[in-house]
Amino acid sequence: MANAVGMAIAEVALAARFNRPGHSIVDHFTYVLASDGDLEEGLSSEAGSEAGHLRLGKLIVLYADNHITIEGSTELAFTEDRMARFAAFGWHVQRVEQSNDIDRIAGALEAARKEMDRPSLIQVRTHIGFGSPHKQDTAAAHGEPLGPEEVRLTKEGLGWPVEPTFAIPEEAREHFREAIERGSLAQSEWESRFAAYAQENPELATEFRRVTDRRLPPGWDENLPRFAATDGPMATRIASGKTIEILGRHLPELMGGSADLAPSTHTNMDGAGNFEPENWAGRNMHFGIREHAMGAIMNGMALHRGLIPFGSTFLIFSDYMRPPMRLAAMNGLPVIYIFTHDSIAMGEDGPTHQPVEQLVGLRSIPGMVVIRPADANETVVAWRIAIGRRNGPTALALTRQGLPVLDLDHFPALSAGVTLGGYVLADSPTGGQPDIILIATGSEVHLALGARDRLATEDVQARVVSLPSTEVFSMQSNSYRDEVLPLGVPLLAIEAGATLGWKSYVGPQMSVIGVDRFGASAPGPVVMEQYGFTVDNVCKRTHDLLRQIREKSG
Repeated sequence: MANAVGMAIAEVALAARFNRPGHSIVDHFTYVLASDGDLEEGLSSEAGSEAGHLRLGKLIVLYADNHITIEGSTELAFTEDRMARFAAFGWHVQRVEQSNDIDRIAGALEAARKEMDRPSLIQVRTHIGFGSPHKQDTAAAHGEPLGPEEVRLTKEGLGWPVEPTFAIPEEAREHFREAIERGSLAQSEWESRFAAYAQENPELATEFRRVTDRRLPPGWDENLPRFAATDGPMATRIASGKTIEILGRHLPELMGGSADLAPSTHTNMDGAGNFEPENWAGRNMHFGIREHAMGAIMNGMALHRGLIPFGSTFLIFSDYMRPPMRLAAMNGLPVIYIFTHDSIAMGEDGPTHQPVEQLVGLRSIPGMVVIRPADANETVVAWRIAIGRRNGPTALALTRQGLPVLDLDHFPALSAGVTLGGYVLADSPTGGQPDIILIATGSEVHLALGARDRLATEDVQARVVSLPSTEVFSMQSNSYRDEVLPLGVPLLAIEAGATLGWKSYVGPQMSVIGVDRFGASAPGPVVMEQYGFTVDNVCKRTHDLLRQIREKSG
């Protein structure tokens, strides 16, 4: 249901952008076949509330109300008036008592199509295992086959031939084959309409083909921000917001918002307008406090094509939207997640809001690319990667707190390095083989840089590797990865998150400064100091690791 809400949103948004008087090239209904389980899940309420608020009149749900779930009757756990619930959401609701009453269902669908200001729910009373003398309207028909004997009895009761075992009457075959001709005719008619549209609106037609083919326009990433050291300290969430501003002007298909956190996640595009019934052309979306629905709606928008959807919230709340993120990865959907307040450094909100295990959880999703940039300039490149990906979701993990800006003149490898997932940000001061590699992500990269300078005065040559994306880095050649992380050189990883996963990068010559317990409520700098994220501790842990290695080799 929530995917369908996203598809219906895409339909009205693209219609507002591309349709012209006499030319409706985007004009379709979105239909859903839903079960008791679909309406029982909380997601249907999140998405249903949003659809009702947005008055998505071309969204129609056929709800098969069969009163049965796996454990038995829906009376066990599902007794509210579903029609009243959706009516309260602002939906047009109807009920059909008999699922085989084709005329009444057709009439209900026609009435729903006339309700252009409200989405529609048609509750159809169905019977699971219809016609089975012993299993109709039972949980047994839900979770297991009828069995040969019950199939025979069902066929006899329905007046259906017992043999052959699987029969398709010619009348039924011919009826379904009519869909081929109808579909071909509908497509041909649309193509004729589009040709006429293109004749009068050649630029719009070219643009429509581009966005539905998921092609980016020439120069889409020109004039993106370039930050200087004097622009810092700057939180990466703020750098992201400045980047979105420019991308929104270059990419009219970029559309999204937040789960009621835009002032904190910096995702509002100035001048793009709010997406609402009075302005379907608006591109700033208000998902409300509905993270699960936000993720699923974005998937529907991406499946529809024609838009690049993004959604934002705090990293800790990514837990609320795990199912749609997993499905986005499974389906290779190019959606973008902006997760801010990315570590215990967010401070006073305390352990309920400070993410610890979320980064490793996101990285564990096959096909998901997670990018945790170290500063404003890495954030710009992260957005280039996210927009450029066409086959899978991207999650940006961004800071609440301000960070120094890595000046591109001083760190020339940054732009190209981020696109490779990891790179040598600062080599050992002498330029020779380092004694240790300090590998860090996000805000902790600056700790590594400070420790490198301190260690040089203590006769330890350290290389600093920024690793914004472990997934992208793992896609690079073995030779490149060995160049960045030479075999045999000890590694100290630094990340304000769970340590699980880091030891895949090395063997025993590694140590990790991370967080394997919940956070604490205090100002961000205090929390970071108490949890060991200081230059002093990085240097101490470096010396400890090198001493342990010497003693073992001793």
